[in-house]
Amino acid sequence: ADRGFDLTFRTADDAGLSLIKYGEFLYDNLIIFSPSIEDFGGNINVETITAFIDGGGSVLVAASSDIGDPLRELGSECGIEFDEEKTAVIDHHNYDISDPGQHTLIVADTENLLKAPTIVGKAALNPILFRGVGMVADPDNPLVLDILTGSSTSYSFFPDKPITQYPHAVWKNTLLIAGLQARNNARVVFSGSLDFFSDAFFSSAVQKATPGSKRYSQTGNYELAVALSRWVFKEEGVLRVGAVSHHRVGELAPPNAYTVTDLVEYSIVIEKLSDGKWVPFDGDDIQLEFVRIDPFVRTFLKRNGGKYSVQFKLPDVYGVFQFKVDYNRLGYTHLYSSTQVS
Repeated sequence: ADRGFDLTFRTADDAGLSLIKYGEFLYDNLIIFSPSIEDFGGNINVETITAFIDGGGSVLVAASSDIGDPLRELGSECGIEFDEEKTAVIDHHNYDISDPGQHTLIVADTENLLKAPTIVGKAALNPILFRGVGMVADPDNPLVLDILTGSSTSYSFFPDKPITQYPHAVWKNTLLIAGLQARNNARVVFSGSLDFFSDAFFSSAVQKATPGSKRYSQTGNYELAVALSRWVFKEEGVLRVGAVSHHRVGELAPPNAYTVTDLVEYSIVIEKLSDGKWVPFDGDDIQLEFVRIDPFVRTFLKRNGGKYSVQFKLPDVYGVFQFKVDYNRLGYTHLYSSTQVS
């Protein structure tokens, strides 16, 4: 609410639950903090949540070792595979000093965070406290983001049983927090730990049980949770195209048609959303392609404020071409602009 959202709270089995009314989505974002639910109430199920994502909605999900089938199915739809119910991430080298003995109260080093400040925040964080179920990413899904991984000594298994088979997740393949930005720019974040978001974990001191480990008066959970929520709810990492122009150098308006080897200037305004306002985007790796079927020209755009421009000579080839900017960067929405000329 402090960030301008209108919040609606419902229990997961509420008979009146609904995401869609008269063909329209009722919400922009969905938070699911009910790990053990076996059947959602109302007309919500995994299929409607998937449709919500396909329609551009964003979803934040928290699981736990008591995970029900719906969250597991939703994860599978998004390229995330949860371990079995009653399993937990275990790490015999990176557990908190207050762990009761099963080594499931994990201290996750921030070096295991995804190197993407837009998603995890720019500030340096204290270690993260985690207790919950492990995940692995579908290797065939290139959209899955390994936001927070376990260490090289972590694995996922039943904490009260001897290991009789190879664990579902081992080493840094063990995902504690995972994300997804779909091709329609919808965003989803899965945390294997509901406790990660708790006041107790936000305010807890944290220290590895390893002798000589540093004690921190507070975890980095709160700061990371805020950063993740800002990203998944599209308060961060959102880009848009403003004005686009092209013309011969020395002129101001585009011609009806260009001539081969003309010297042309192309410019595009790119903005990002910051604190609810559109401001100039600061990027040094944006490229323009001049394309017929394949690119005849590919060049970097030079920034001047929020405007990016370049001058270049058209190829000595006749045909219908496109000025194309296709910008995909980790943590940002997909930016695409295409202008056809001949």
